[in-house]
This record gives sequence, structure tokens and C-alpha cells, in this order.
Amino acid sequence: MITTANIADIRTQVNAWRQQGESVAFVPTMGNLHQGHITLVTEALTQADHVVVSIFVNPMQFGKNEDLDAYPRTLEADSRALIEAGAELLFTPTPEIIYPKGLDKQTFVDVPEIGDELCGASRPGHFRGVATIVNKLFNIVQPDLAFFGNKDFQQLLVIKTMVEDLSMPIKVIGVDTIREPSGLAMSSRNGYLTTEEKAIACTLKQSLDMMAEGIKQGRSIAEVTKQATNMLIEAGFKPDYLEVRNANNLKIAAADNTELVIVAAAYLGKARLIDNLTFSK
Repeated sequence: MITTANIADIRTQVNAWRQQGESVAFVPTMGNLHQGHITLVTEALTQADHVVVSIFVNPMQFGKNEDLDAYPRTLEADSRALIEAGAELLFTPTPEIIYPKGLDKQTFVDVPEIGDELCGASRPGHFRGVATIVNKLFNIVQPDLAFFGNKDFQQLLVIKTMVEDLSMPIKVIGVDTIREPSGLAMSSRNGYLTTEEKAIACTLKQSLDMMAEGIKQGRSIAEVTKQATNMLIEAGFKPDYLEVRNANNLKIAAADNTELVIVAAAYLGKARLIDNLTFSK
């Protein structure tokens, strides 16, 4: 696997593959890789000739009081995992390479409406940072395909909307959430959980399952949401949001919507956990 922080190196290698008529997939990450990330790489290899991965902890998507400095950086272990998974090119830029003029003077991309709610409301500026870095990485790598986890459901829709709105010739593919045996969605931030907290963290997924089953049985969204919220609080969570939305556009679910998604974010100790569940009514 080639590892480089140089933009020109990335473009040279990708161009060489293209000249041979070969396709390129891209998996952008912030590192501290787990099985969910590796699944993105292995899935990408089933659909493209080559896979490029980036590891970049993006300062633009972190708020002032968030965990940018504490975010785990495990490049050596990540590299070994990517080599084993079959990635061929790893891009590891620094903030100075990505934002040479600094964050305050950086052109940005903002996806309105869909990026303003839920996590966008709780973390102002977060999705502007996500859209900007993904746009920039797409311009550097110029992949045919890009792979993201469905766990970050809102992020995936933001990126798909950006690609459509800006007429990018890239197919964005969501890959099913990888879960621990307890049902807890794999996340780099699970490392913040204590042993005791990890034992109860699966309650988040259990609350989503309960809500979906209740809605399918005809119970009201308000009723099941209240029950699930109480369930989380009693387990020790501090809910940020827990809502039922239209799975196609994240608008508040209407009575005639049949494709739904339950989206949730909740604090458990130092960790802010997110999860979602899509289902048909």
C-alpha cells in the first residue's frame, strides 16, 4: 500500500490507473479504524479495481467544545488493517495541506435544510465542515465510487445531496451499519465508553427496535417516542434527539409516508452516540 500526504502523488497514481481503464473507489475516514471502516473497504473492492482511503481528522467539522484534540489517532494500526483489507493507496494529509490559508479563509460548501437539522442543529457548522472536506477530497481523488457507512444516515444524505446538486460524476454508496454482538453500532467514539457504560449502550439500538415495532403495530409516533425516550433516560442516557423522519429526505414523517427512518443521538458519559433504523410501515 502506498501512503502519502502529497496531493500530487494521489493524482498521479489515480491517473495511472485510469489510463489503464481501471475504476477507482474511495473511502474517506478520520482514522481510528474499526470493522465498520474495513467493511467499507472490502465492499469497495467488490465494485472497483482499486481502493483509495483517506485518514484526516477534519478540524472544520468539530465545534469549539468538541473532542478534536482528544480524537484517537492510530495511524500505525490503521495502516496494518488497510493493508490486510486490500487498500492500495492511503492519503494522510495534515490540516496545513488541506487548509493552507486556515479555516477562516477557506471556501466552504453548505448543504441547506438537510444539513441544518438534527445533528446539524446540535452541532452548528458540523455538516458545512463535512461537505467541505468531502468535496475537497473528491476533487483530489476524483473517484468513480465513494463508500460511506449508513450509521451516519444524515451525513450520507448530505453527501448524496451535495453530489447531485453540484453535478459530480461520483456514485455514492451507503453500506449497512456494522454492529457489536450487543447491537451497539461500531464507532470510533465507543472507545470513550467505560466498561459499565458499554454494557448499557446497546439500549440505544433496543429503543429504535421498540419504536419501529410499535409504529408497525399502529401505535402513534408520539407515544413510542415518549416510551423510548424514557427508556434511554432510565438506562443512563441523556438524549439529544430521537425522531421519526421520512427516509428519503429526512423531513418530519407524514401520515402517508411508508419509508421511514428513526434517527437518534444521545450522550452516555463522555460519548455522544448516534444510530438509526430504516423500515417500511
